[in-house]
Amino acid sequence: MTWFIEISSLMITISIVIILAYPFLQSFPPAEAIKSSNSNHDPLFNYRQSPNFKNSPKCAIFPTSSITTKICNPSVVHLSMTLDTKFLRGSVAAIHSILQHCHCPENLFFHFISSDCVNLEPHLEKIFPSLAFKIYYFNPWIVQNKISSSIRQALEHPLNYARNYLADLLEPCVERVIYLDSDIILVDDISNLWRTGLGSRILGSPEYCHANFTNYFTPKFWSHKRFFRAFHGRRPCYFNTGVMVIDIIKWRKYRYTRKLEKWMKIQRVHRIYELGSLPPFLLVFAGKIAPIDQRWNQHGLGGDNLSGSCRNIHAGPVSLLHWSGGGKPWLRLDSGNSCPLDELWARYDLHGLK
Repeated sequence: MTWFIEISSLMITISIVIILAYPFLQSFPPAEAIKSSNSNHDPLFNYRQSPNFKNSPKCAIFPTSSITTKICNPSVVHLSMTLDTKFLRGSVAAIHSILQHCHCPENLFFHFISSDCVNLEPHLEKIFPSLAFKIYYFNPWIVQNKISSSIRQALEHPLNYARNYLADLLEPCVERVIYLDSDIILVDDISNLWRTGLGSRILGSPEYCHANFTNYFTPKFWSHKRFFRAFHGRRPCYFNTGVMVIDIIKWRKYRYTRKLEKWMKIQRVHRIYELGSLPPFLLVFAGKIAPIDQRWNQHGLGGDNLSGSCRNIHAGPVSLLHWSGGGKPWLRLDSGNSCPLDELWARYDLHGLK
């Protein structure tokens, strides 16, 4: 009997060692790793409650139903964002702006992707009591060995690559989704972006063909035909992956996640770009996207990737402002070194007591 107990104890010990050594074998984080912070004592979670935004009379009314039923309702507008403690303040402001400017806010569903060990669900429920959402766990080990160093450390975070895996994470009934970065503000109805036609394309995003496309890849990329022939037969233009409308059905059918992973593996060996998760999207989709009006991504408001200097809005109408770059409005506001446009972001900031 003693030998049986000893063997059983040994097997349990081995199992624990394997799980700790290879966390990528887990589908979800260990239960004991998910923690809730006390909002009353942690300033990180000190938020005011958002107003309760209701549908206008013209909106379709959905019967009260379970989360799963609402996710699969074909009339729902699906939005996806990453969610973590570091950028939570930006995410909350973004959500607040989306709800405030949407005519049918109750018809939105948010798919949040998180790798955080802190359970953010109760905090979101407190800030947005009527928000329809679900949090999906993204295991960082999926991309840990596929990421190469970047010009800015924040671009190396595994969660930046979660957008590559939306088709795998979201429910099979989700056919289309708008992906948004956490450093954006909407000043228009998100439903207008949702109705954008993609035609035969997989992905839609504002294009910027005046940008110097060669700058997004290293000289080694352009000196090897094996690499630059990826753009043969198309006119590649820069687009920003912080705002994308994605046809999930076609993405799954043609296995676009694997196409992105292929370039990430090549990058690890040959160093063909410097900008994190963006270049693989350019390699796979540039010149093959459905162009969306540039008003839906007034990007670069965070300045360049290193100094994060102040920038102005580009000429033309504005529906979405995007603080891409090294400077984030909440950090600049707190430091007392804000840029003029950061004051516009502050209108949607729910952090702290005001």
